[in-house]
Amino acid sequence: MAETLDAPTTAPDLAGAGAAVELANTAIGKAVARLTELGGPDAQQVFAYELAHAGAGVATARSMLAYGEHGDTEARLACGFAADVLHDLATRLIGREALWGVQVSDLAPALEFVQTFRDPEFVASLATAPGPRHLSDDMDMVRDAFGSFATDVVAPHAEHVHRTNGDVPEEIVSGLAEIGAFGLSVPADYGGFSEGGDAEYLGMVVATEELSRASLGIGGSLITRPEILTRALVAGGTEEQKLTWLPKLAAAEVMPAVAVTEPDFGSDVANLKVTATPAPGPDGADGYVINGVKTWCTFGARADVLALLARTDPDRSKGHRGLSLFIVPKPRGDAHGFEFSQDPVTVDGDDRIGKMEGRPIDTIGYRGMHSYEIALEDWWVPADHLVGEDDGMGKGFYLQMAGFENGRLQTAARAIGVMQAAYDEAVEYAQNRAVFGSNIVDYQLTRAKLGRMAMIIQASRQFSLEVATLMAQGKGAMEASMVKAYVCKAAEWVTREAMQIHGGFGYAEEYAVSRLFVDARVLSIFEGADETLCLKVIARRLTAA
Repeated sequence: MAETLDAPTTAPDLAGAGAAVELANTAIGKAVARLTELGGPDAQQVFAYELAHAGAGVATARSMLAYGEHGDTEARLACGFAADVLHDLATRLIGREALWGVQVSDLAPALEFVQTFRDPEFVASLATAPGPRHLSDDMDMVRDAFGSFATDVVAPHAEHVHRTNGDVPEEIVSGLAEIGAFGLSVPADYGGFSEGGDAEYLGMVVATEELSRASLGIGGSLITRPEILTRALVAGGTEEQKLTWLPKLAAAEVMPAVAVTEPDFGSDVANLKVTATPAPGPDGADGYVINGVKTWCTFGARADVLALLARTDPDRSKGHRGLSLFIVPKPRGDAHGFEFSQDPVTVDGDDRIGKMEGRPIDTIGYRGMHSYEIALEDWWVPADHLVGEDDGMGKGFYLQMAGFENGRLQTAARAIGVMQAAYDEAVEYAQNRAVFGSNIVDYQLTRAKLGRMAMIIQASRQFSLEVATLMAQGKGAMEASMVKAYVCKAAEWVTREAMQIHGGFGYAEEYAVSRLFVDARVLSIFEGADETLCLKVIARRLTAA
């Protein structure tokens, strides 16, 4: 798609954008102080939630300022997005100034800037100007490789899998392994491609966007679970565990699923009930039997192992300090449900047969991976499958969170891929669909929607790349939550408006935009529900700073 500006009449003003963003950042700082004064996020949930999203938007706008210095189109996108964020902040403030401790008039110095760059004609001028990415040569190679794979291998299967609720084709799994998708975060010493340094997370972000552009369910999401387990092993695995598992993860010899959520506990991980109790194995080897039910185990049937968080300390008052992380081997199962059994083990003097049963959970979108409720009864696991072994006892929560922080960034990258696909579909349709004698792309309203999409997508991308660099430096934990919060909510708007541009055809399965719309809806639910992420992570860290 050619990148063109539609006869722009307003010159960009990066200095004004910087001043406006700094003004917004100051307002966020005052609001954080006010939230602390009022008792924090638990006492003021609505305020804390709104503040977390506003803060995430402002952080995203700040990341666009450097991008704007690359050229005229980039500067226009940066200015448009900064004005959009200021407008969003102002709408959150109106009627709640006393609660926030911030007056709408505090933003008055930016009023002229916002008026200029929220002008409908200016926003409409960005309709077909999404802007270049400005990746390094190495990351451009990653983008080209995964983009080609996404187009040639993933995309041809996307609609069929979605409409039939089918499985991820094995040629996608093996093909991704061949091009190194599962080894992007595995250190080179363990058979992967990660060399450390500031670019350690960038390849994962770039690759995930490209794969998700073709399909969320059978593309970008395949990387997520290996990424989470890889990060946990790197953070807390023994040397022997790293040597055993990381090469297998990198080669897709072992594909994992994550088993954390339980029927009564979703984001409230500290109160998980599933237990792991010491018990000798069939040959007398040390190990544990696992009992309980996990749910929303995505890819649970096809997976070779579960990265399972279980309670190893029966004292529930210890909360998250009583949890440990296990690598639980299992056979590959049928996507429509599975039952497995093990040889008997002795538990409390009785011989018990280990059982595992998986029930699929049908979903409106995000198909192909399949999610499951998995019940485990006396399922035996060797002791050396506890991540960190003795040193990992009671540290499972922290190891899992190390993986989840990366998972949140990766989910943002998935959302960007979905948004980019929706935008591309909307532009193509608008340029070729005539209504009342003109192509709908010629109407200001359509172009303004496309222009806002373009600046949101590019801002989301630039923030995700910035967070990837921060995380490689051992920073960016809060920013990883912010980028997920902002980008995943944005994906809902972008895909909705892309569908709306298609009119009635957008509601038809024959157009890919309908799949993108239902897929986008899951993004702010998994890898940390939006409300929990905003209240328990972002707002708490803002008030603790």
